Amino acid sequence: MKIGFGRNDITPRVGVELCGFGPFVLRRSESVRDRLWARAMAVEVGEQKVIVASLDLVGIQRGNAHRIRTLVGEATGLAPELIMLHCTHTHSGPNTGGYIGWGAPDEPYLEILPQRVADACIKSFENLQDAELFHAEVPCEGIGQNREYDRDGLPLDEVLKEGWRPHKPELTDTTCHVFKAMADGRMIGFFSYFGCHPVVCCEQTTAIHGDFCGVATNQIEREHPGSVGLFLQGAQGDVNTCVVHKPKQESMLALDVIAGRYANAVRDGIHQAELIEVDAIKCALDDVTFPRKPFTLEKLRTMLTENEAILHAPDASDDDRKVRMAMVNTIALRRLIQRKEAGESLEPPTELHAIRLGPIAFLGSGFEIFQSTKNEICAATKSPLTLVMGLTNDSVGYAPDPAAAERGGYAADTVPLIVCALPHVNVHEKVVKKFIELEARLH
Repeated sequence: MKIGFGRNDITPRVGVELCGFGPFVLRRSESVRDRLWARAMAVEVGEQKVIVASLDLVGIQRGNAHRIRTLVGEATGLAPELIMLHCTHTHSGPNTGGYIGWGAPDEPYLEILPQRVADACIKSFENLQDAELFHAEVPCEGIGQNREYDRDGLPLDEVLKEGWRPHKPELTDTTCHVFKAMADGRMIGFFSYFGCHPVVCCEQTTAIHGDFCGVATNQIEREHPGSVGLFLQGAQGDVNTCVVHKPKQESMLALDVIAGRYANAVRDGIHQAELIEVDAIKCALDDVTFPRKPFTLEKLRTMLTENEAILHAPDASDDDRKVRMAMVNTIALRRLIQRKEAGESLEPPTELHAIRLGPIAFLGSGFEIFQSTKNEICAATKSPLTLVMGLTNDSVGYAPDPAAAERGGYAADTVPLIVCALPHVNVHEKVVKKFIELEARLH
């Protein structure tokens, strides 16, 4: 087996708006707390090669993912299904397109981003060398809490105490998976897998950084000069960090604490990791259409009228979150009506991607996956180690579990309009079914 790593700086210039924490909040960046990186790992076993990349970004649009894979393919000869592009989902980086009102996309940045990411992937391919892969699953606690089924927004002095745990830890990840690649007696790279929204900060924070996972990964890299570290975001759809929406100063202080907790877990994993055999690489990539609620033109126009009424009320103020959210909905509804009038489908396809490295199955989608969805997939797959990853090759909002979908609210009903789409129907059931089918093709 050969493994190679590469990375490239994808930090935007100071001044771009950051993506996260509310509609049209004018959250313009004022500094760089930590650089943002595109990191990639190439693996070769026999005649087969594959690249997995991790980007310190909120997400990536499918069109940009296609552009990146085309650039990488032209340089390496790899087919699209051999290149997986994953995002950490930091809320303190730029809007990369697709999120209406959640920070203004910076067009120059988006134009040059594909080449920057492709360069990291190409470097990893060029750096392939004889290496071995090691793995450990280690405790990783005191970071997340389930925002759908547990208490959220707890007091700072409670969650920052040493030994804090959520009331329902079983609804979060309590371990992380850590992998290290060794060549000639030194660690050339590592990657870790854990599911938790990177939302330590708030709408008043204006520094660019990769949140707890980016800060921690940067720190571990500095401790191992020459190594490159990837973070793979798991089922974070219903899990927040234990600190979220706190005032600016408290948020920035908590960032170091929570990043430190995660870095400690990764250090333990690097220390405890044991050799694993990677005997084969297999890949599968499918375009999948997930059914949406069948809103008629009449319903869409009624919804538009309701939102325009909020915007056009005599006392409407752009300082009112309700007004700004109505603007998000209005933009989305106008676009959806235009597409429906033109006869276009309102059920666009997205990608489900599966890669097997020996005993490890990487299952990636553009969804924000819920914990119960991940657990159901892992229980039914054949691979000894299944990593269910969101924000991969696309960014399409949430795949809520049945209870959250039935209840409605932010994940099920609000976010679809933020990404200019209609709410899903039975998305949990279809995601589970399609991933189980896809993973079976890896064997």
